[in-house]
Amino acid sequence: MTSVTRYPRTILVACPTPWDADLELDEPTFRAEVRAVLAAGYTDLYIFGTGGEGYAVDTARFRRVTEVFADEVLGKPGIRPMVGVIGLSTAIINERIAIAHAIGFRTFQISLPAWGAVNDTELLTFFRGVCGAWPDSLFLNYNLPRTKRVLNGRDYARIIPEVPNLVATKTTSGGLAGAEDLLRHSPELQHFMGEGNFPHGAMLGECSLLASYAELSPAKTNALFQAGVAQDTATLFSLQHELQQMQTDLWSTPASAVHMDGAYDKMLVKLGMLPGFPLRLLPPYAGYTEEDYQAMRRMLSSRWPEWLPEG
Repeated sequence: MTSVTRYPRTILVACPTPWDADLELDEPTFRAEVRAVLAAGYTDLYIFGTGGEGYAVDTARFRRVTEVFADEVLGKPGIRPMVGVIGLSTAIINERIAIAHAIGFRTFQISLPAWGAVNDTELLTFFRGVCGAWPDSLFLNYNLPRTKRVLNGRDYARIIPEVPNLVATKTTSGGLAGAEDLLRHSPELQHFMGEGNFPHGAMLGECSLLASYAELSPAKTNALFQAGVAQDTATLFSLQHELQQMQTDLWSTPASAVHMDGAYDKMLVKLGMLPGFPLRLLPPYAGYTEEDYQAMRRMLSSRWPEWLPEG
């Protein structure tokens, strides 16, 4: 299952978007977040996944966040920034890519259009129509159930020869069987897996970590990734087990009921790198409350203090 992948093996970190009371970009907080991620040693970071509310922003917000992100990351040696683009059509996705491309970005994260599940013919048409329109750029496919079709290794194997600048995927579901399928049938791509399936993938071949908890605990995140690279099963699965127990306690603590990824991601930033990070989401979606934050912080301090930043 070994091969030379099209993208480096690394840790990928999302930068959720902070909104002020008027639901505009909280620019000082956003800059502080990006700088904190870089200061923690992460080289691969992105905006506008689900956690970054890429599905919710209008063009003005998309442009402004991308401009500020560019100001913080473009031109820095060794840094590989990525802009996520979520849309309901090829035209909308290419329109957003054009904005970020003009600002200076050359690596993008794209999802399948979600209004209706694409068939096999439409799948290839989509990747040719998006990736093929930007031959100087690299693309990661954000592969998730919200698009109504989760791609497997054989799906990617059909796309790989036709789309040379599709270099990576982001797939957090599927467990052992899903990880094995991706690595067996599409090893040319760098598969970013979450904390739940990365340990399985790491034991099968080269894969990377999509680190949901990177901004809560860089130390634990780095330890998990390095254990995967070394195929150190004792450390790898011990950390996975610890993380599972911690997150079960964490997400059963708050009183608010939320269902959008951004609510969880923003809470992790606030519990970790930036205690002042705002929790609000763009409407109509609801985020966690300040009371939830205080309760979760008390819980972590009591049961899982090693997951909180020092001080």
